[in-house]
Amino acid sequence: MDQNLTAVDGNVTTMGRNFIWEFDILSTNYDWYSLDYRMYLALRIIQYIYYPTLAIIGVPVNLLTIGILSRGKCGLSKCVTRYLVAISVADLLVIILDMILRHIPIVYQEQFQFLQSISVCNIHAVLLYAATDCSVWFTVTFTFDRFVAICCQKLKCKYCSEKTAAAVLVTVTVLSCLNNITWYFMLTGQYWLWNEPWFCSVTSIVWYSVVWASVQFLHHILTPIVPFVVILLLNAATVRHILVSNRGRRRLRAHSSGEIRRDPEMESRRKSIILLFVISANFILLWAVLMVYSIWGRIFDLGYRSVYLHAYLKEVGFMLQLMSCCINSAIYAVTQTQFREQLSNVLKYPFTPILKLTSR
Repeated sequence: MDQNLTAVDGNVTTMGRNFIWEFDILSTNYDWYSLDYRMYLALRIIQYIYYPTLAIIGVPVNLLTIGILSRGKCGLSKCVTRYLVAISVADLLVIILDMILRHIPIVYQEQFQFLQSISVCNIHAVLLYAATDCSVWFTVTFTFDRFVAICCQKLKCKYCSEKTAAAVLVTVTVLSCLNNITWYFMLTGQYWLWNEPWFCSVTSIVWYSVVWASVQFLHHILTPIVPFVVILLLNAATVRHILVSNRGRRRLRAHSSGEIRRDPEMESRRKSIILLFVISANFILLWAVLMVYSIWGRIFDLGYRSVYLHAYLKEVGFMLQLMSCCINSAIYAVTQTQFREQLSNVLKYPFTPILKLTSR
């Protein structure tokens, strides 16, 4: 299903990767094409700026986040810190392996034609999808850890520890690598350089194989469909527990003191749950489009074509999914006061000598 090579409205049979060519097509022949195809072209043009800009921002921001969180001065427990550092490391790997080494060469295809002579695409795919799985499942394990911490007080002391977090993260990493080894055999070493969920060349046997289609569906079920469901269920259970316990706590405090006063425990719980929900919502909202398109695309290839989704949804899906790897740092800055303070100190540090000299 290479829609970049498929005729659209009977007018275009090929899709070049040259920015000027695409901009000229959109601007001079605007009325010739359907709204869907115009949106597709517009998104492709935006990607020439979007992906390099996101990479320039995402790499240093994630490195900065890893450094700040690793210092352990953000007022977070060591357990939570481990999960957040792991998520940031996985996001950084996705930015490097997916955005920089996959999408930017696809967007600037003419400048990266040499990649087609380097037969390592299937190895690249294994590493990329393993890093993506880690990013997704680290979010799930963090959500489960917070669920236990808030809703399961008896299990909290045993499970919500730095040692357990390390063991869980290592286990998820190993399983993610093992799970994605199948991509090595499904794909070839030849880079395709087209913006498809499969960015490596595949043989016709794999392309139309029900067996390999089933394997790919299994991958989509494990990441991100299962995480979607697990995160939604855990967050629903956490919200229910918090609402029930907060009502009981308010009644108890009002009955014992005769008035409702500021409750530090409830405020701490509120900050923790805001962080959890924002990270979970970031994952769910920004992954949804690509998940739907990828599943539909494989069904379409196998001949089930009662529903048609235009290729611009695929482009939107890739752009949103990669954005999710770059905004967790902004989430920490918005929701965590001490993280903002540490970030401010780090940004001010290079200018400290100058400020000291000017203050004399």
